[in-house]
Amino acid sequence: MEPIHIRPLRSRGPLRNELPTGLAALDPLLARLYAARGITTANELVLDLKGMLPVGALHGVYPAVELLLKHREQRIVVIGDFDADGATSSALVVRCLRDFGFANIDYLVPNRFEYGYGLSAEIVRVAAQTSPALLVTVDNGISSVDGVAAAAALGIEVLITDHHLPGKTLPDAQAIVNPNAQTTSAERGTPGANLAGIGVAFYLMAALGKTLQDRGHSGAARIPARYLDLVALGTVADVVPLDHTNRILVTQGLLRIRSRQCVPGILALLSKAGRDPARTVSADLGFTVGPRLNAAGRLDDISVGIECLLADDPASAGRLATVLDGINSDRREIETGMREQAFAFVDAMSERGLPACVCVFDRSWHQGVVGLIAARVRERCHRPVIAFARDESGQFLKGSARSVPGVHIRDLLEAVATARPGIIDKFGGHAMAAGLSLKEQQFQQFSSTAAQQLTRLYPQADFSGALLTDGELPAASLTLPVARLLRDGGPWGAGFPEPVWQGDFAVLEQRTVGERHLKLRVRPLAGSSVLDAIAFNQAGPVFRGSVRLVYRLDVNEWRGVESPQLVVEQVSSLEHA
Repeated sequence: MEPIHIRPLRSRGPLRNELPTGLAALDPLLARLYAARGITTANELVLDLKGMLPVGALHGVYPAVELLLKHREQRIVVIGDFDADGATSSALVVRCLRDFGFANIDYLVPNRFEYGYGLSAEIVRVAAQTSPALLVTVDNGISSVDGVAAAAALGIEVLITDHHLPGKTLPDAQAIVNPNAQTTSAERGTPGANLAGIGVAFYLMAALGKTLQDRGHSGAARIPARYLDLVALGTVADVVPLDHTNRILVTQGLLRIRSRQCVPGILALLSKAGRDPARTVSADLGFTVGPRLNAAGRLDDISVGIECLLADDPASAGRLATVLDGINSDRREIETGMREQAFAFVDAMSERGLPACVCVFDRSWHQGVVGLIAARVRERCHRPVIAFARDESGQFLKGSARSVPGVHIRDLLEAVATARPGIIDKFGGHAMAAGLSLKEQQFQQFSSTAAQQLTRLYPQADFSGALLTDGELPAASLTLPVARLLRDGGPWGAGFPEPVWQGDFAVLEQRTVGERHLKLRVRPLAGSSVLDAIAFNQAGPVFRGSVRLVYRLDVNEWRGVESPQLVVEQVSSLEHA
């Protein structure tokens, strides 16, 4: 049984009585929550498409449109990435270009175990076998200097769409659309900087549709909006900050899913997860649909996920969703064993004192799952974590990094590469996640250098692991109407977190469900109502008397009946609180 780690609590921000005048007309509870998340005007809460960034806001988008139109009658191959952002981006661009009447569209995603990440020279040679005139990258390519050069040598033009940060040299592509391509660490925040890969791809397709319509193709401008369900899925799954534009994209995509005006693959994946499309929220995309797509890229071939999203026949989409669900089950089993080993490593480190950056590695680990292990270990030790596994050749380690707020993990890798030239073979990523490769014999030196550079760059980094809460919710507010209000007040996600509350309760009943989950019946100490509570993956401890809960107030639906439910992040006896 895993030890219980009681994390300190910290207020997300005061729920002020005095609110910005622009929020005065809202429900008082929601208005205070929005204000604590930096919302100051009612316009920031308008989530229709008119409020998003203008189509032409992204640098380079219209030259990219002209490059696409130049090749309209020739073969175009979309080069994707092997995660949910890459899969949805690939499906979006393929669907839109076909709907726009482009003559010959296909996609290719490098198998991560054979070719690695992005537009490598090797994957260019594979793509060249079908004689494309143009390669379009989605969610990758901004670091593919060698791949673009290889394409040029073969007479193939390249259009890069990406959102990752560039290296010191940009690839010599015919067009680049990446809101982060021209920015330094001191200049971040340009229009669209928070877009996921699919957000960048959507803007390109929207600009293409507008151009075609302006040139006489009636209805072309409306085509990309048909696939906002894909945009919502990729945006949430890639955990990019939900700024105003991203909240608009996610909201509009959720509306399409709830009305079943979405691709059959998303409906099939929701069905496999036991979710009702009409009740879909952003968390369903992030924690149920996204992982089933990601599992294919981690263990097998993401192409099965892309085919699921491209399927127009519900029966075909259902069969592919079943395959993805099976792969996800295999992923969970592999992850469980790796996680237990990683936790043992970290607990042993803790006895000596954890380094500022935790690096873990085992020769038996699966390279497709190390990103999940990095995330799980980060949750345990509350500091940046890099997990490594051997690649297929056995000569290099593939690492996946996950960070904490306030530590830009790609900048950290760049600092390591500068301090110890040659120690890292390749790296790339963004603030909260990154990937890299290095030789196994460099692991120890890399680990110590990463810890040293993190301490140098971020001497004030917060490793407390404090849970941010919105304070206490009055007992009178633990009701179904308030739960619905909070659910519908989103979309919630990265950078715009779902409300989390703390409160003291009496435990009336408890039991274990599904082997790992703790089911409770509780009553607030300051109230009389009795509520159900569920603490996922926290079964084991027995709680008596009074407890302090950190929780989200959610709507539970069982056999058509809705009721309020507490989804518990942390539970502790009051004597330990």
